Amino acid sequence: MLTIAIANQKGGVGKTTTAINIATAMAATGWKTLLIDLDPQGNASTGMGVGAGARGFSSYDVVVDQLPLTEAIGPTGIPGLDIVPATQDLSGAEVELVSVEERTARLAQALEGHRGHEICFIDCPPSLGLLTLNALCAADTLLVPLQCEFFALEGLSQLLQTVERVQQRFNPALGIIGVALTMFDRRNRLTDQVADDVRDCLGNLVFETVIPRNVRLSEAPSHGLPALVYDKDCMGSRAYMGLARELIGRFPPERQAA
Repeated sequence: MLTIAIANQKGGVGKTTTAINIATAMAATGWKTLLIDLDPQGNASTGMGVGAGARGFSSYDVVVDQLPLTEAIGPTGIPGLDIVPATQDLSGAEVELVSVEERTARLAQALEGHRGHEICFIDCPPSLGLLTLNALCAADTLLVPLQCEFFALEGLSQLLQTVERVQQRFNPALGIIGVALTMFDRRNRLTDQVADDVRDCLGNLVFETVIPRNVRLSEAPSHGLPALVYDKDCMGSRAYMGLARELIGRFPPERQAA
């Protein structure tokens, strides 16, 4: 199973929207997909239509209590896409794990040897704490959503430093598969300037596909649906399908077929 962490320590950058819709897009292209909600806010779970009352076992049980991963996996209603939801219990996980041995490896241990899915996306909290470290230690690679705004590069440099430390101490194989520009608004000159600056700085690491500001993307979670199900023809949905195709093109050749 190819495991991709979706992380950015800055909030409000479209991270969960990206997690929900890229997972849905991959399932739509035939990949047996797993989405792990590792954010205590549980927005990915809500956005996939998994209400609080329907969340039995969760990522908290997997990471803290070492529940077998298969027992926490549930359906989403979308063919080919399953989820490990998050509950509010996860907000205390970092404190509970402080005194635990190998506390950064809990998720990696849970994912080890899992054969039920071909690809896994981990929606991380908007911080660089212990939960995000668990995701980075478990992941093969990292996808970074980056909002097209003034402080974007400053936050990105902090994340890249964290990735380098994780590579040195915990997960030498961790890579960065790409940076996805989100909330792109062509009417705003600053958006174009930030996008150009990011591309000048990171070159081919930045995906060609950009995710636009789109009302339908914002509306979809309130209906418990990914945008690709809520309105498959909106600009945002088309962008995420394009991003999924571009993402697959960056996989090693032996992993490009579902």
